[in-house]
Amino acid sequence: MKTVDRYRLTFTHPGPDARMVTDEVVVERTNANGPGGNPVYSDPTGILRAEISPAGEVRMLASGAYQSPINPVVEPLS
Repeated sequence: MKTVDRYRLTFTHPGPDARMVTDEVVVERTNANGPGGNPVYSDPTGILRAEISPAGEVRMLASGAYQSPINPVVEPLS
């Protein structure tokens, strides 16, 4: 199975006025592998990191203290 180089991650969460807010972030493949042995993808800042399997399963990886990342919807871009 071909490894994808870029994904769009879509996060949905409650906004300040109780309406749902959607944020999208594009991540690119890094040279690292995550705990499950799958490639790690990162946003340009390096703060948002995710291990994504070829089947599209996402494991968000904390890049600093006090993070509690939620799982997004994932869409391959290339």
